[in-house]
Amino acid sequence: MDVTGNGFCLVVPLKPLAVAKSRLAPAAGAVRPALALAFALDTVAAALACAEVADVTVVTDDPTTGARLAELGAYVVADRPAAGLNAALRYGAERARDRIPSAPVAALGGDLPALRPAELALVLREAAAARGRAFLADAAGVGTTLLATPPRAPLAPAFGGASRARHLASGAREIVLPEVPSVRQDVDTGEDLRAALSLGVGPRTAALLRRPLASGRS
Repeated sequence: MDVTGNGFCLVVPLKPLAVAKSRLAPAAGAVRPALALAFALDTVAAALACAEVADVTVVTDDPTTGARLAELGAYVVADRPAAGLNAALRYGAERARDRIPSAPVAALGGDLPALRPAELALVLREAAAARGRAFLADAAGVGTTLLATPPRAPLAPAFGGASRARHLASGAREIVLPEVPSVRQDVDTGEDLRAALSLGVGPRTAALLRRPLASGRS
C-alpha cells in the first residue's frame, strides 16, 4: 500500500451477508454468506497489499463484514444513501476524498477472491495514464470490475448488469491488458467460482472450499 497518499483510494461496496451473492446459492448452499465474506476479505487484503493503493474505503451496513475489514486496515463507512450500488460508490468516493483530497479514486468489486496485488497495480497504472475516467471489464466482457477517475473528477459509476457498455457510452476509456485475469474474474455464479479457483484464490476463500462445489450452472 502506498502510504504516502500518492496512490489510488479504492472504494469497495458490499451488501449485507444475508443477501450477498444470492446467485451462488445453488453451488455453495449454506456456506454462501461465509463465502461472500471470504471473497471480500481476500479482495481487500490484496488491494491493501498493492503498491498503487493509498487507501481502501468499504461501504457496507453489515456489522460483521465491517468489523473484519476494519481489522485488515480498511476504512469502513455505513451505506448512508441506502439507494443501491452506484449511490454507495458515489458516497464512498466522497468519504475517501474527505481523507485524501488529492488522490485518484477507483471503484473495485468486492468479489475478486483471486485478486493479485501486482495485477491490480498494472491496472491502476494504466488507469492513471488515461488521464480521465477508465474502466476494466469483467471476464465475461459484459460487466465492470474496476472504474477509476483522476483526482477531483467525478466517478460517475454505472455498475450493474451490462455496465461495460454504459461505461463506454459515458466516455470512460476501456483498459485492455491481457495479463490481469485476477482483476477481471469476479464471482457471481458457481461457474465463475470455478474460474477463480483455476487462477488460485486467496487463503480465506480457499479455507472454505474443502468440499467440491455443486455441479451445473448457477
